[in-house]
Amino acid sequence: MTTYFASRGKANTEETVRLALARAKEAGIKHIVVASNTGFTARHFVGKDVNVVCVTHHIGFRGPGLDEMGPETRRELKEAGVQVLTTTHLFANVERAITQKQGGLYPGGIIADTLRMFSQGIKVALEIAVMALDAGLIPYGEPVISVGGSGAGADSAVMLVPSHAKTFFETQVLEIICKPRNTRA
Repeated sequence: MTTYFASRGKANTEETVRLALARAKEAGIKHIVVASNTGFTARHFVGKDVNVVCVTHHIGFRGPGLDEMGPETRRELKEAGVQVLTTTHLFANVERAITQKQGGLYPGGIIADTLRMFSQGIKVALEIAVMALDAGLIPYGEPVISVGGSGAGADSAVMLVPSHAKTFFETQVLEIICKPRNTRA
């Protein structure tokens, strides 16, 4: 059963985490992928009986050379058993550079905008699950829970079987665990 939040954002983090962990336990899922740029959301999964992969913004997302997470948080999460993945975003690769410089449309942007019709967090959840799979941090062909949000915190969770970036459209969304009803700010 899907839970719908009245609004999007950080205020839904604790309930999103609770729902994601409960569904993982019910379904016997051992891997959770979570978007977390500062460590706030990832810390909610520390000490749980699952493999946690934290996917951050790439270095330079907020400014040239800027790492939003910082070395202390990375060390803390690693010591707690959380794997941290920092890499170029699936839907925002070199095509975004072309669009920003030359204008026009690109496939990754179209896919991202289509998924945002469900919610920003759903878009993020699909994107980070594929990124984690491509990095070898979760197993191929197994269901995982993936958690995303709308700017800060978490407000969306899905159960899915991700496929690699090169076969993205083979990704299977099995369940939407939770999402905001209002997908616009």
